[in-house]
Amino acid sequence: MISTLIFLGFTIAAGLIALKTRDKMYVETTNRWNDTVQKFQVSWLMKPLILFITGLILSAMQPYAIEKIDAGHKGLKINLIGNQRGVSSYQYKTGWVLFNTWTEQVLEFPTYQQHIEYEDQGVILKGGFSATIKPTFNYSLREDAIGDMFVNLRKPIQEVEQGWLKNAIIGAVNDVANTWEVDSIFNHRQAFENAIVIECNNRLSKWFNVSQLRTNIVPPDALQESIINKTKAIQQAEASEQQALAAIAEGKRKVAVARADSAETIINAQAAALAIKIKQTQLSPLYIEYIKAQAWNGELPKTVAGGSGTFLNIKN
Repeated sequence: MISTLIFLGFTIAAGLIALKTRDKMYVETTNRWNDTVQKFQVSWLMKPLILFITGLILSAMQPYAIEKIDAGHKGLKINLIGNQRGVSSYQYKTGWVLFNTWTEQVLEFPTYQQHIEYEDQGVILKGGFSATIKPTFNYSLREDAIGDMFVNLRKPIQEVEQGWLKNAIIGAVNDVANTWEVDSIFNHRQAFENAIVIECNNRLSKWFNVSQLRTNIVPPDALQESIINKTKAIQQAEASEQQALAAIAEGKRKVAVARADSAETIINAQAAALAIKIKQTQLSPLYIEYIKAQAWNGELPKTVAGGSGTFLNIKN
């Protein structure tokens, strides 16, 4: 921007001088035929031309630049003349920043969360199984550690994302995956990914905060089939256990019903026996004759066997 302003300034100045002295552009003279003609004055062009060339050279060679640090970012103005990894000092900047490009550098780092998606990567699980991951995550820079990160890595944030940060994330995923059984990863994926986030923050907390990590892990085909078969076996075992518990409960129910039926039969039998006993104590010969009389319709038998008596005891 500064180079452009310098070039425009000298160009405008050259144009104004040329405009102001335009009456000196031509002078009247006579030719060999003694005719009066207008002759172009090269000397008139020298001053505007010198200004224009000076502006062009200065705009190309001047070392200063101006850059705007956008909202949500922090600028780092770095002095490149030094012996600490080529950096002698740095300053945090916001807004418009003027700097000397020969001795200084201004880099812009975001202070809000960034979302990163990496391409497919291979990892080794516990037991030597391989799997494919495509990690996605969010990260944010620690504002007070941006300068220290640059001194150590000497790269802008875009290169850090695809280099150092990528290696650190993949390394953390690999190290955690090496401690997890295959089926545990897919049965407890959330816990697995939480363990990776913890490991990432242990490694990166000096400069970064990592969150919302998803491995999107995909096992090989043979391993997928093994996991499916194991899951089916577990489901069948759980179903068999539930059936066994149901059978035990049904047996208990039947025993309870049988005990209830037996108790009812005993109670009824005891009640019947007691009723008979009571009736036996209450029956007398006279009461029996009374019952017979109540039941007789008044007719005598047509024939009477010898030695047999009447239905009623007439004497009584």
